[in-house]
Amino acid sequence: MNIKITLPDGSIREYAQGVTGLEIALSISEGLARQVLAAKVNGQVWDATRPIDCDATVQLLTWNDPEGKATFWHSSAHLMAEALEALYPGIKLGIGPAIENGFYYDIDFNGHQFSQDAFEQVEAKMLELARQKNPFRRIQVSKEEAIAYFAQKGDPYKLELLEDLQDGEITFYQQGNFTDLCRGPHIPDTSFIKAVKLLNTAGAYWRGNEKNKMLTRIYGISFPKEKELKEYLVLVEEAKKRDHRKIGKELELFTFSERVGQGLPLWLPKGAILRDRLEQFLKKAQLKAGYQQVVTPHIGSKQLYLTSGHYAKYGKESFQPIHTPDENEEFLLKPMNCPHHCEIYRSKPRSYRELPLRLAEFGTVYRYEQSGELHGLTRVRGFTQDDAHIFCRPDQVKEEFKKVIDLVLYVFSTLGFQEYVAQISLRDKEDRSKYIGSDELWEKAEQAIIEATQEKGMQTVVEYGEAAFYGPKLDFMVKDALGRRWQLGTIQVDYNLPERFELEYIGPDNQRYRPVMIHRAPFGSLERFVAVLTEHCAGQFPLWLAPEQVAVLPISEKYHHYAQEIFSLLQQHDILGYLDERDEKIGRKIRDAEVKKVPFMLIVGEKEQSQHTVAVRRKGQGDIGSMPLNEFVSYFKEQVALSMRPSE
Repeated sequence: MNIKITLPDGSIREYAQGVTGLEIALSISEGLARQVLAAKVNGQVWDATRPIDCDATVQLLTWNDPEGKATFWHSSAHLMAEALEALYPGIKLGIGPAIENGFYYDIDFNGHQFSQDAFEQVEAKMLELARQKNPFRRIQVSKEEAIAYFAQKGDPYKLELLEDLQDGEITFYQQGNFTDLCRGPHIPDTSFIKAVKLLNTAGAYWRGNEKNKMLTRIYGISFPKEKELKEYLVLVEEAKKRDHRKIGKELELFTFSERVGQGLPLWLPKGAILRDRLEQFLKKAQLKAGYQQVVTPHIGSKQLYLTSGHYAKYGKESFQPIHTPDENEEFLLKPMNCPHHCEIYRSKPRSYRELPLRLAEFGTVYRYEQSGELHGLTRVRGFTQDDAHIFCRPDQVKEEFKKVIDLVLYVFSTLGFQEYVAQISLRDKEDRSKYIGSDELWEKAEQAIIEATQEKGMQTVVEYGEAAFYGPKLDFMVKDALGRRWQLGTIQVDYNLPERFELEYIGPDNQRYRPVMIHRAPFGSLERFVAVLTEHCAGQFPLWLAPEQVAVLPISEKYHHYAQEIFSLLQQHDILGYLDERDEKIGRKIRDAEVKKVPFMLIVGEKEQSQHTVAVRRKGQGDIGSMPLNEFVSYFKEQVALSMRPSE
């Protein structure tokens, strides 16, 4: 019996029932077959060696596809676990997923000592095993068989994972002498893995629960070519230089204090300037786009978040409730701004003539992240979202959504993020338990996003299972200067919160109707955005955004008075910077200003004082000549305007 296979270009080919993705690739070309890592069958990623028994759409996945890389890295995690079992008999295995760049495996070393000194030995063992060209075999097992296997092996972590699984959905994967509980998929065999590097270790509580045992998480990365590993390691070194935590300390942007608490950033004066300029930039754009600014408190009653559904979603992951002397009162630090904005909408009757109503706020929210997950500004417990909620009629949703897309892309282009992927994040196809609202409302919201992106001519990818619990969204995955992807801006369509809060407006027929909510945040959070921007531009911020734009550098103490006059005039023109009156040679002052990444240096000495000029030096260009101060101010403002011009 033959089945029909539809390929991405729309062509349809017939194959015998039970054909595999690898066999389909081989029928196209041997070169393609050598590159195929997995196959996407009817939207699900499968092993390239798994039989296909019915008509299907099939995409062959290679290293150039994100799902291909993920499959490669997940298989590498299994290879690392096999190497570790060989080198450290009796270890117990947790989980070993692929991550955005590479993979990790959580290991209970069960009495063995392990450190990064052993990395080279493990890498060598992995490559030895990879050269054996062992196929990854998928084996369907019963729950009874699976329990018996891991009980005999004495692996409590796999036994605990099996408690949540049912007969018919349990699979093992085997390569060589290694067998693991895994749903897959995996690459055809181990020989695809040609280059491996273990990167670091960290402590990780089993299943993220601080009450459980601390396991050793080993991070690694692998490639199909040695050359690609070498290129990656060069990028890793560059990333270390660009680390926002390192640059943030050097430029005195932010700090953390154990006394204040983990994951709660303290913005220093220069960081506060940077943050404020970003806020003012977006507020100005929002004002032009018809947004109204609001302010809401940092806490809300527990009932507010029960109504919105956030308590069910974030209750366990949020800070504990705040109790007052009144036993009937219970508050939470707000995990989201949207319930507060719903209450602002409800503060008075609304007419269809008022819609769309666009409410914006730089609102600080709080989530209790596990201490092991905290990372600089990218993962914190208190962060400020550039939040806005648009309340509109159903017939306005698509147009408003397109306007928000324009705003997000304006922000990105102004700040130098030219490469991005627009990801349509939809519900999980199978598990609907983590979402609120009816299928009908979800389908409306999903269709609105799909149509809006199509009408904007955007290239998009669809990811199932990535939607917010109350609605689908469009996420912007931005690529930075090192080629890393970050999820920054987001836009969400929500029919559910208006239902839960019973929001209404009076239509032209005097009947009551439900508005639709659009949630949006072009930055995402200020903390994360500043971290990504810092690493993207290596701390050399656009001129309009730089917290220190000009350094005034007198050659000696004799010219301090003239330098003070210059600095005072710059301040009158809202040009930020500092006056360096240290008893240091001018060369040292220039070098220090370069390290601080100050865009302009104004050097003043005898000639400049006598001619009422300044000698201008620009970072990255060197000396650009002397000019009167008023001429420099005009030139500076022109350069600021140029630095704010959106890139094409």
